[in-house]
Amino acid sequence: MNKTSAIHVSCAIIEYNGKILAAQRGQHTSNAGKWEFPGGKIEKGETPETCLRREIQEELAIGIAIKATLPVFTHQYPDRTICLHPFVCNYNGAAVNAGEHQNIAWLIPEEIPQLNWSEADIKVWEYYLNL
Repeated sequence: MNKTSAIHVSCAIIEYNGKILAAQRGQHTSNAGKWEFPGGKIEKGETPETCLRREIQEELAIGIAIKATLPVFTHQYPDRTICLHPFVCNYNGAAVNAGEHQNIAWLIPEEIPQLNWSEADIKVWEYYLNL
């Protein structure tokens, strides 16, 4: 893979009843077992917002409403660069399907730092908790 070509990914900080949704990456993925905000790669011709709605529907089988856009955060892993496009979102409380994730958890903000997060997502929750 070309190290200079960044991978652009949308992610959702989904809020519901004072809690935030975290998803644990599947065993057969990069960063397996680490926690992240759900989302996925932005496809060619797709806006970050369109990508996010598509990915959340595919991964969790829920619809979301975007409340706010956060700054883009870039993280350099040894083999790739990730540019995360985070959005703060609401959803209607429907059942969430873990899909490709090992687990999902609803956390109060104070619990977020206690999980073993993917490095790229750490910058996102640090910013979010200081809003």
